[in-house]
Amino acid sequence: MDMGNCLGHFGIYQRIVPCIESTTTHPKILVSIIRTRTPLVLTTWLPIRHHPSNFTPPFILTPGAAPQDRRPRVISGPSGAGKGTLIQKLIDAHPNTFELTVSHTTQQPRPGEIDDIQGSQIQRRLLEDAIYTDDFYGTSKAALEEIFERQLIPTLDIEMNGVKQVEINPEFDARYVFIKPRDLGVLEQRLRGRGTESDEKIQARLERARRELEFGETVGAFDTAIVNNLEKAYVELERFVFGLE
Repeated sequence: MDMGNCLGHFGIYQRIVPCIESTTTHPKILVSIIRTRTPLVLTTWLPIRHHPSNFTPPFILTPGAAPQDRRPRVISGPSGAGKGTLIQKLIDAHPNTFELTVSHTTQQPRPGEIDDIQGSQIQRRLLEDAIYTDDFYGTSKAALEEIFERQLIPTLDIEMNGVKQVEINPEFDARYVFIKPRDLGVLEQRLRGRGTESDEKIQARLERARRELEFGETVGAFDTAIVNNLEKAYVELERFVFGLE
């Protein structure tokens, strides 16, 4: 087998490129050859016939690598679509690359969130702000600048009106991702599963979600759209933010 033909280099990432090795006495085995700064590593996976048709080979990050595109990543989608979980997974996987921007809100903190409201003048120091189901939300300019100063890539989790505001801001250049649920039934299940909001607010969020899904289909509004179906959605998000799509 020609190993040279099995090595794929995609800039920041070193892709694990599937290669097939056949013998007369063994089934076809999926072999992945990885080029890193360490000696060549061979990883043997399950027989290829056991992989589903939609199997996506994993990706591996070269040690110390980071996206060449340093623009902020704006991630939006309906409440309950799971974007927060995807963002946190991205930041946990790449803590020295991405950081979530501070969001100011009048909503009561959820478990694990910190209440850090510091007065009514905050609104004048926001990159974007919006009223969402009777609660105020906004992204701090100072927090954004602080992330840039630490040479990290800001990641914004904002809703539809916030996206519209930053898209027309000539001083803000970013890449945009829309996260959508598999369907509204899944969305409602997630919202109710939180156990933090009244039925009235859940219904308001679902109605808002319908409008946001329509906005997500607007040509030119987002660079990519991802259906949140767990692990595959994360792989798609990671590939996008690292410039592989």
